[in-house]
Amino acid sequence: MAIREFLSSRVEDCKRLVELLGEKFAYVSVLGCDVTTKNVVVNRRTSRVETDTDSDKGFVVKLSNGRAFFEYSADDVHGDVNALAEKILSEAVAADCLNDSMIHSRPVADEPLEKDFERENDFANYTNAQLLECCTAIKDDILSKSEKVVNAAVMLRLLDVNKVFVSKNRTLTQAYTWVNGILVANYREGEKMVGVREGECSNLLSDVMKALPKQTDKLVKKAEKLATAKPITPGVYDVITDPSITGLLAHEAFGHGVEMDMFVKDRALAKSYMGKYVASPICNMRDGAASTLSVASYFFDDDGVLAHDTQIIKDGILVSGISDLVSASELGTEPTGNGRRQDHARKAYSRMTNTFFERGTDKLEDMIASIKHGYMIFETNNGMEDPKNWAIQCVAEYGIEIVDGKLTENYVSPVVMSGYVPDVLKSISMISDDFIVEGAGFCGKGHKEWVRVSDGGPALKLRVKLG
Repeated sequence: MAIREFLSSRVEDCKRLVELLGEKFAYVSVLGCDVTTKNVVVNRRTSRVETDTDSDKGFVVKLSNGRAFFEYSADDVHGDVNALAEKILSEAVAADCLNDSMIHSRPVADEPLEKDFERENDFANYTNAQLLECCTAIKDDILSKSEKVVNAAVMLRLLDVNKVFVSKNRTLTQAYTWVNGILVANYREGEKMVGVREGECSNLLSDVMKALPKQTDKLVKKAEKLATAKPITPGVYDVITDPSITGLLAHEAFGHGVEMDMFVKDRALAKSYMGKYVASPICNMRDGAASTLSVASYFFDDDGVLAHDTQIIKDGILVSGISDLVSASELGTEPTGNGRRQDHARKAYSRMTNTFFERGTDKLEDMIASIKHGYMIFETNNGMEDPKNWAIQCVAEYGIEIVDGKLTENYVSPVVMSGYVPDVLKSISMISDDFIVEGAGFCGKGHKEWVRVSDGGPALKLRVKLG
């Protein structure tokens, strides 16, 4: 078994707990989590190795009486399993949700499966001292590029996930890793200070360690350009999005808006647009832990549902949402493997994983050549959307002006793209044939419930308001 000893030694306890609780409930499952994280951070003045915020160790029990669901979290299930089962039963029986006659859910399909999943990783090949030494060398190289670089930082964010899922008919384990490498430079030109970043990511630490040093020249050259960037003149423009902004658009436009727990609560306009055109006919969009390899690529979700590859938009038509076990049960649909929780002490929600537009057939150079006057915009800063009204706002770090079909040396920063989601997506007229998906941060459900996600896709040509 690939999982670490803490979880492997608890599998029989989980099975016994399922057996005991199964005498009273139609469905019982136990999820065990052993997630370790590490940040290696080096800048001009300090260096450190620290734990990231999403480390997690514990168990969550999910029960259903055939109508509603109840969850119970515990730091451990080892020891007196009979006493633990009695405690869970007493709290479940008293729970209002299980006694609510207004709730109706479809019974859970608990199809038989026993499988151990493991992805190649090389974290054990590197000591903290080696990682600090490598990051320090890259930091020194960035600082040596220009005396206008007043500070530089190099960060490695390591994620090591071990999980076990046990139900009456299922025993699943998974072990996988991911690492994000990030370079940051603070650059001063006169009174103006700008910050720029570059990154690399992989399931293998060796890939990131090899790739990061090759990004230092690009990092500093970008800083030189942004130090002289001007504000954009607000208006409606022909725009090309780089893969990062394409991903932000996918994430904000039809990410949260198709999380189907929002359908249950009638908080998403997308619910009434299923089967309708919401984008240009050349647009296709997907989400899923099995859709591509990135930071949110697990083997099964926190409900024990195997990873999916879900088509959300097909040829411009909205065809599917994404769901966890509970929302799918309430809506009478099949779960899509998007049940995710911040940690074992928090409930699972319908959450995005890897969300992206599919590649098209156009060449990027042809897309640029097709624009008389407009902008190509780069690098996600932040975004906001309103699932109930479909307003969207995406902030790019910078844009480069396009004049007569050519990129100029005129940089603008920052750039805010805004509009009504169907109007923005229906304006897409060209899609490039290249493709990048990446994820270096977290996504919240509202202002909380943080999980790691990725997004991206090809370059898009569209017409939209910039400011």
